[in-house]
Amino acid sequence: MRRALIVGIDNYISINKLNGCVNDAIKMANILEENDDSTKNFDCKVLLGTEFNCIDADSLRENIHQLFAHEADVALLYFSGHGSLVAEGLGGYLVSQEAKDEHHGVPMEEILRLANGSKGKIKEVVIILDCCHSGAMGANGTYYNQATLREGISILTASRTSEYAIEVDGEGIFTSLIHDALNGGAADVLGNVTVASVYGYADQALGAWDQRPLFKSHVSKLQPLRRCKPIAELSLIKQLPNYFPDAHEDLDLDPSFEPDAEPKCEQNELIFRNLQKLRAAGLVTPVGEEHMYYAAINSKSCRLTPLGRYYWTLVNEGKL
Repeated sequence: MRRALIVGIDNYISINKLNGCVNDAIKMANILEENDDSTKNFDCKVLLGTEFNCIDADSLRENIHQLFAHEADVALLYFSGHGSLVAEGLGGYLVSQEAKDEHHGVPMEEILRLANGSKGKIKEVVIILDCCHSGAMGANGTYYNQATLREGISILTASRTSEYAIEVDGEGIFTSLIHDALNGGAADVLGNVTVASVYGYADQALGAWDQRPLFKSHVSKLQPLRRCKPIAELSLIKQLPNYFPDAHEDLDLDPSFEPDAEPKCEQNELIFRNLQKLRAAGLVTPVGEEHMYYAAINSKSCRLTPLGRYYWTLVNEGKL
């Protein structure tokens, strides 16, 4: 079971209103509900703070408590709205809609306590915050700038503790990147997107002068947040040890691999079609030529790339 609580608050009553948080929450729910092949992914509960619906502190707290109250393989919390900082190193708040100031809502420390307390019920917890000062999530007030996370928790935030999160054209920059990452931008060869690869995608996209995302994690194995279309099918990747009995040895090619050349060999032509797909996935590369076609025509060879050797090892050791 995979459960997600998605919160977006625009229409704050007493403090500055925001513009893109509701849209961001809807986008995140839509992308998380299904994998790329339309299979079920997360069971999403969406809370939207609009002029017609108020998410007060009690409601926000109750829903967060419910998220962590029951067994699940993955529990994910996404929040887009105002975040506040109590004091440097002392955590902050996810600000609720009725707040009269920015120090009202649900304390980040309380959320972390709930996440840490879910051990034994929830295998993996993912917290994604697109709000100002979101980097305060996980900060230990006793030990400045340290995070105390039980195994299985990952926290991904839009900014550092002292930074502001930015909206452009009615959407948060951070959430836009997260959405694109989940939509395939951060997928591996098999199409799996993890919270770590999402962070890597966002980190690469944001420049040195932009807001800086933070990633805090204590995990031994990451479960995919979403499955996208694979660059190469698993059945094809499992052929790697058959084509390359030794991961460090080249595979010799000749004109019989190329369908337009003589002599004809249907078996070699099939292998070559698969090698072309593996080359497109970055797992195989020609040796001595720029293109696989010329490597075959000129009787050169091809070899595994470092990424190809990684997947070769996974297949060879029965891990795929």
